[in-house]
Amino acid sequence: MTAFIPAAKPLIGDDERAAVDRVLQSGMVAQGPEVAAFEREFADHFVEGRPVVAVNSGTAGLHLGLLAAGVGPGDEVIVPSFTFAATANSVALTGATPVFADIEPDSFTLDPVAVEAAVTDRTKGIMPVHLYGHPARMDELGALAEARGIAIYEDAAQAHGAALAGRPVGTFGVFGMFSLYPTKNMTSGEGGMISAAHDDIARRARLLRNQGMERQYENEVIGFNARMTDIHAAIGRVQLTKVDAWTESRRANAAFLDANLVGVVVPPVADGARHVYHQYTIRVRDDRDGFVAALKEEYAIGSGVYYPIPNHRLPSLMHFAPGLDLPETERAASEVVSLPVHPLLSQGDLERIVEAVNALAGAGA
Repeated sequence: MTAFIPAAKPLIGDDERAAVDRVLQSGMVAQGPEVAAFEREFADHFVEGRPVVAVNSGTAGLHLGLLAAGVGPGDEVIVPSFTFAATANSVALTGATPVFADIEPDSFTLDPVAVEAAVTDRTKGIMPVHLYGHPARMDELGALAEARGIAIYEDAAQAHGAALAGRPVGTFGVFGMFSLYPTKNMTSGEGGMISAAHDDIARRARLLRNQGMERQYENEVIGFNARMTDIHAAIGRVQLTKVDAWTESRRANAAFLDANLVGVVVPPVADGARHVYHQYTIRVRDDRDGFVAALKEEYAIGSGVYYPIPNHRLPSLMHFAPGLDLPETERAASEVVSLPVHPLLSQGDLERIVEAVNALAGAGA
């Protein structure tokens, strides 16, 4: 029987298990020294030493980051519709309004022209998503934000180590958020990291994650319980020592696919961009769903469709965007397929993926 190639797979081994056991033996399992160490190490590794605040999920990171940045009722934040719902959800959870703008077709990230058209006198900020590990068009978006006097907030959930012109994602905005969900390029089991441009943003995020207090029983604001545990931080600290090698494996796997796939649109990379390939996302323009089914049934290859229903058409969010037309978003939602690119792929796996995709694309699935 042909072994199934999964679309994604968490990489958790003996080192991570030993780290968890060490924390359990210490008796200090809630937020403590492991979290503090993880924050320092993550900051130095990914965001040029910016203040970093660990929380219990990526969604919490977006929500608390926005609240720390002063986003609330009456404000609008421009977001892509072609992303996971957490992006818009986090805006709505502050009481602000998510305003959906279209994407540009190459990187699947916010189109600056569409963003400019969506700016109103209520716009507080723009929240680009560095989707699939490719940085958004931060030069144009940053210039637009500066000219209009609005803020940039970064959803870098999928983009650990991505960069534009040598500048890492998570350092362009008032804050950036990285997810540590199990299938991301690195994980802590579950969790998120907020990188802050200023110490005051970081301090507000720390208050908000911990019931509104930095010192026990001295509650300064109304807050949440969004703390990361030392157990999760211990996993994340081990993963930090491995993520660079994993990223290079992803990039090498992507290069092989780029060089050998035919009949589909492979993911382009913008000039000056460093793509970290959380997903390797192609476009299949004829019968995408049949293509996905045939990959699994005929070749035992998993794949993912991220995201088949744009946010502005989800029942939970569509009331924010009645009648909105986002043609590039709709086209991407109907065409994208993410192929396996993770570091556990063997050369034989890569060759089978190429064989399968080329055969199905040639046959029209």
